[in-house]
Amino acid sequence: MKSKIAFIINPISGTAKKEDLSSLIREELDARLFDPEIVFTESRGDGTTLAKSFVEKGYKYIVAVGGDGTVNEVAQSLIHTDCSLGIIPIGSGNGLARHLGIPMNTQKAIQQLNQSESILMDYGLVNGKPFFCTCGTGFDAYVSTEFAKGKKRGIMSYIEKIITGYFSYKSQNYHLVGDGIDLNVKAFVLTFANASQWGNNAYIAPQASVQDGKMDISIMSNFPIIAIPTLALQLFAKTIDKDLFMTTLRSERITLYREESGPFHYDGEPYEEGTEIQVETIKDGLKVLVKKRF
Repeated sequence: MKSKIAFIINPISGTAKKEDLSSLIREELDARLFDPEIVFTESRGDGTTLAKSFVEKGYKYIVAVGGDGTVNEVAQSLIHTDCSLGIIPIGSGNGLARHLGIPMNTQKAIQQLNQSESILMDYGLVNGKPFFCTCGTGFDAYVSTEFAKGKKRGIMSYIEKIITGYFSYKSQNYHLVGDGIDLNVKAFVLTFANASQWGNNAYIAPQASVQDGKMDISIMSNFPIIAIPTLALQLFAKTIDKDLFMTTLRSERITLYREESGPFHYDGEPYEEGTEIQVETIKDGLKVLVKKRF
């Protein structure tokens, strides 16, 4: 018997054209296994609403076609259900998809669905709002905010925001409390990681696992401009956690205090949060499709 599978496509994710996606999905998906329905989002939040409707209709699989923001919207409606999340990554960073070993090539990502299995993964909550890859404050939240304001998408536009932002962003003071942690720190970057990377294979928390029931907290202190090349190399070499400017903590839950409200991001999407932020990990809360292990 065929399984009902829905594809929720974000037409503004990334830079590639989306006109041929529907045809490609129908060509590459195994028609003996799946009965697909394909829909497009039109505005922010549509992914959550559409996913919820498919869950209520009894769909077994729902595939987010987009970036980490699209994945977040869709996955919100799938937590603690029997419905499994699939991902076809077409966004700018695709951090969770990369962590899970999902191909960046769209055709190959669709083909992998034909030979996939469902596993349980953790997710996080920030003041009650779910995230699945990373969230945080500091410079990365600042860049996410500036990137969202711009009209250009893609990695080059993101790098441009990083370069210009370095010279204007100022580090903040934070207080972290919980699970035996009581730390005052001035940080340039403060990331709570369920998965290991921000996206584009930039590993901010190389040891993070989506199945250990804990988050990795990556704290980058102020660093001189001369250290940027080394830090950039370490991010992509999965060794940033060894750098002298980095501190890594691990916790199930923690409360972050800061001096003023400001930018925060959930899976790369910018928001505003207040001066007290509670972050926790929910173990085994989401079913996700990954490559089948034979």
